[in-house]
Order: sequence, then C-alpha cells, then structure tokens
Amino acid sequence: MIIIVGGKILTMAGDIWDKGYLCIDKGKIKELGPMKNGAPFPLPAGSNVTVINALGCLVMPGLIEAHCHMGITEEKKGMEGDDCNESVSPVTPYLRAIDAINPMDAAFGNAVRAGITSAMIGPGSSNVVGGTFAFVKTFGRCIDEMVVRSPAAMKIAFGENPKVNYSDQEKSPVTRMAIAAMLREELFKAQRYYEKKCAGIKREEEDFRMESWIPVFEKKIPMKAHVHRADDIQTAIRIATEFGLSMTLDHCSEGHLITEKVVESGFPAIVGPDLTSRNKIEVQNMAFKTVGILNRAGVKTAITTDHPVSLIQSLPICAGLAVKSGMDEMEALKSITIYPAEICKVDQRVGSLEQGKDADIAIFDGSPLKVETKTLCTMIEGRIVYADESFSLPVFEKKV
Repeated sequence: MIIIVGGKILTMAGDIWDKGYLCIDKGKIKELGPMKNGAPFPLPAGSNVTVINALGCLVMPGLIEAHCHMGITEEKKGMEGDDCNESVSPVTPYLRAIDAINPMDAAFGNAVRAGITSAMIGPGSSNVVGGTFAFVKTFGRCIDEMVVRSPAAMKIAFGENPKVNYSDQEKSPVTRMAIAAMLREELFKAQRYYEKKCAGIKREEEDFRMESWIPVFEKKIPMKAHVHRADDIQTAIRIATEFGLSMTLDHCSEGHLITEKVVESGFPAIVGPDLTSRNKIEVQNMAFKTVGILNRAGVKTAITTDHPVSLIQSLPICAGLAVKSGMDEMEALKSITIYPAEICKVDQRVGSLEQGKDADIAIFDGSPLKVETKTLCTMIEGRIVYADESFSLPVFEKKV
C-alpha cells in the first residue's frame, strides 16, 4: 500500500484540497480526501505501508495525450521505424495500431518524465481510412499489457494529406470530392454489412474488412477525423451525421472560424498541434487561441501534440500556451486529463483522482502548465515509473 500525504490534490473531478492524502492499493485509488486540520493520515493496521511526503507539491491525475503516433513513427529510426501510413491503398480499416506500436521508442520515456501516463496512438492521415487507434499506458515493454482499449477509434482523414499522397501516385483520391465519395462508399457498404449481420442474414463467410467497422456502427468507438480546414471539418460532420455515427474532430485548426457549426455538431475537438510551423496550406490559421474559443463555446476539448509533429513532452506546455491565449486555466488542465479520458471513452479508469480508478498519478513542484515546473514523480497503476533525483522515494516504510 502507498499513501501520498501533504500535497495539494487536484482531483479533476471537482475537489481541490490544499493538503490532502491519497491511498493506493493493488494499483487502484482506495481512498482520498483532505487532511483534517493538517493532521497526518492515520496508517491502516495490518499492512505494509509506503508513505510519500508530497508537502509543497501538486498531486494530480497523470496527463493524457488524445492523439499521437508515438511508437509508430519512432524517433531516430528513419524509414525502418516509420509504420504510420500504409500509403498504397486509400481505404484500410482493418489495420490495427497495436501491431505497430513499439514501446521501446524513446518517446515513451519522455512521456513518463513529463507526467503523461496514457495516450491514444494510431495510424497517420495519408489514407481516407487509416485503421484503428489504441489507448495505452505509457510504461511497459509489451504493448498487449499496456492496452486500455483497442480498438479505440477508427481513423479517417480529409484534406491535404490523402490528396498529396495519392496525387503523387497518380490515382484517386486527388480531390476533396473523391475523399468524401470514397468514405461514403465505404460507410455505405459497412452499414449494409452491419444491418444484415444484426438481422441474422448469414453470409458464406465474414468479411474481414467490414468486420472492422462493426464497433463504429455499434457506437462503441468513434471515427477519428483528421480535419484542419473549416470546409473539411464541415464535410466530416456532414458525413458522420448522414450515417448517424459518433466522431472526434482531430486538429480542428480552423474550428474557431466555424465555432457555431462545431457546437451544433455535438462532436468533441482534439486541438493541435499548435507548437509547430504552419508548413501546410490547411494549417495557415492554426493558433493556440482555437482550443479556448471552442471550449468557451461549450465544445468538449482536448489538447494534442500529434507527436512526433511536436514532441510528446510538450503537451502541458501546449496547454499553458492555450491559457496564455485566453483559455481558462482549469479548463486547460481538464483538456489534458479528464476531457481526453471522456473523449476516448476511458474515463471509468483514468483522467481523474477518484476512488476505484487506476492509480495513474503525477506529482509536480508547481503547475505543469509552466515551463519551469518539474515532474517529481509519475505513477502508473500504483507503480512508481519515474522519480526525479531531487524527490526522495520512498520517504519511509512502516510495517503495522
């Protein structure tokens, strides 16, 4: 059993305690609350207890990256480590991120040292349909043991990336019309397949490609739409609405230009990466103000680095820059904790400090939104996976 005492606890579930305690047992949060009158937490009888003194520190849920390609586009490995895009066929729903994520990628270590305990990882945006994402913890060597949810979303893409990739190959799609048409055709076939399966109409054999769409039509997972430009955002909304499917608007760089339409859609926005150059036409209006504008209008928001487009460890700094551009500070913190957990449909396990949830915890020496703040300790499922050399762990152990 581990007990964290004395720190300012930010639960991201509504409670903030200037001095609190948090009790962890078997990888889960067993109990938490304020320290009454500054009194120490009474040690439970019959247990081996490790006590961590977090006095003067900020204790909060581990941060969450809602959209990235960590371990699929590996750092420092060139083509040999790049498995992000199967860019030879525009529609590949049957590809699965779990078959390409390499936990040995150095980015995982950087994530842990930044207090990031989980991430949504999946294929890139060269294809109209790219395959399924997985939501994973950021520490481990076996991806199967790190997975929280897989499949977690179906990647679809609009705009420049599919156009550029396939125009270079001199085959469709080379226009936005073709991207939309190819997606509609795929969804039309998948919907018919799903309806027949629900009706009990037997086929000679199941279709491996169409089976990939069943969780989408059952609304267990959303489509994950790569959209930057305002017109691409609206096309994605149009198509998802036609087929009655759930969806996340990823990047959403011009979402602030059509805020009312995004609000009306009811779809959440995963905004970023803003900490990078405007190296494409479709990101010319990219800005840190976007996520705050959408958030204030009532859109559920998450902030993304889109690693490796910008580095995974910059996630809290991106949230800080959003605050600098007008976003409410607490909403920015929620956009890298509980909101991405809710958007990725894993909030029953992560995203906030609540009884029964995974003990994924980050301890900082200040607000993670400030560039000078240090991550002192990162815990995943109650296991200390990183501790800064200035933070002595454990403070003491006691056998009661």
